[in-house]
Amino acid sequence: MISAAAWLARLTLFCLLAGGAGGARAGSNCEDKPIDPTTFGKAMLMAAQARAALDDSGAQVALIARVGQDLSKYGLRYSHMAYAWRDHPRGRWLVVHELNECGSAESALYNEGLANFFLDDMFAFDCLILVPSAPMQARLAAMLASRAPLALHQKRYNMLAYPFATEYQNSNQWLLETYAVASAASADTARVRDRGAAQAWLARAGYRPITLAIPAMTRLGARLFRANIAFDDQPFARRMAGQIDTVTVESIVRFVQAREEGARSMTISLE
Repeated sequence: MISAAAWLARLTLFCLLAGGAGGARAGSNCEDKPIDPTTFGKAMLMAAQARAALDDSGAQVALIARVGQDLSKYGLRYSHMAYAWRDHPRGRWLVVHELNECGSAESALYNEGLANFFLDDMFAFDCLILVPSAPMQARLAAMLASRAPLALHQKRYNMLAYPFATEYQNSNQWLLETYAVASAASADTARVRDRGAAQAWLARAGYRPITLAIPAMTRLGARLFRANIAFDDQPFARRMAGQIDTVTVESIVRFVQAREEGARSMTISLE
């Protein structure tokens, strides 16, 4: 737990990061409303504690998750996962992730500071950090420094995108597919270069998505009133049965920990 004095010493740095990284509100509905001081202070403290934990971990690249919305009715805690890269070309620790553009049907890739990561309409100030094995970290760093993240990005965003289809993509799916490319890099570089190949590799490697129970009327309402939700990429029979498969933080954590004996996780909470 970082001390109050240490937090205050770092506050100016995090304020600069919050103001300069850009795209801090890209994952929200982009309402023009000021951030209240309590929320701002919690975001700064969460960022400081996350940074301290990342520094202490000795990681080169880690996976970091936040609680951007309440998913408890689906048995889920974390809503969004990103890469935290220690020596990003633009700074000591930067977050690399896909974000939905203001609730629209499009997304973009962002590099931003840790403070911004926790200023994006948090439901709870709770953070999970997953540190892959050392060899995997090296492969992830090489992947992030390449054109693979952009090549694997699908601009058409769907919060509930089907994990084994390429019509849409959600933020966690982009992270999982880039992880697949990095994982396969040592032996399968020639074969795992696009989303279809990444998804095929994930299926072979045993990735299993989370299945959400979403009834027909809920699906209809979401499709009519939310530009960033679609269901037409889901297998027809499962969709009609209200079984919606998608990539979640919990499914990524389960997959990584099953594959990597050296992976370790930690949680930070201000609640």
